[in-house]
Amino acid sequence: MPAPVILGRKIGMTRLYDENGRNVPVTVIEAGPCQVSQIKTAEPSEEGGKADGYDAVQLAFEDIKGRNTTMPLIGHDHKAGLTPKRHHREFRISADQAAEYELGQEVTLEVLEDTKFVDITGTSKGKGYAGVMKKWNFKGQLASHGTERKHRSPGSVGGRSSNLGTGKPKKGIRMSGRMGDERVTVRSVEIVARDKSKNLLMVKGPVPGANKGLLMIKEAKRLYKSKANK
Repeated sequence: MPAPVILGRKIGMTRLYDENGRNVPVTVIEAGPCQVSQIKTAEPSEEGGKADGYDAVQLAFEDIKGRNTTMPLIGHDHKAGLTPKRHHREFRISADQAAEYELGQEVTLEVLEDTKFVDITGTSKGKGYAGVMKKWNFKGQLASHGTERKHRSPGSVGGRSSNLGTGKPKKGIRMSGRMGDERVTVRSVEIVARDKSKNLLMVKGPVPGANKGLLMIKEAKRLYKSKANK
């Protein structure tokens, strides 16, 4: 059985009702179908191919017109017998799982048939430039003793000249800046329902990113006690 990994696209959120009548918020994901565009192995193949140093499979997702992509990607997909694809993502897998794949093979929602919890990786929504109170939950300056127009400021960011001989800010200090638009992984997300005919996967709760955002879905690495006991 191939590794339980697949690419998908976030459609949006809705709700389902379980057998006890409880309202369960779910995210609907269009999971696949994907195609195998490359297989990497830690050891050289019997045909004399070069070793990549690790075992992995690269999945391609969604067709794209040739004029909207690049010649290197067109050639890359052509080697696997595929038409040009929009997205390519790599998943680390074991050597035994890599042996289950072939170039051009279609990967559908069936790879998650026996999987109950998944890890989902996506790009979070970008929120633009944000101050320290919004980005880092700073308390802000107290409105007392003549404080004027400084209520949302971070306070002192330097002041190291006395002990280290430099007036530079401390490395890693939390300051204002761009917020969001980062790679985020949510772990041990429960699969609530599947619709194989429409390639739809329903998972409990929210997942990173905006609607139509690309998602990487794979079997959960670890289960929290509260979820494992369900």
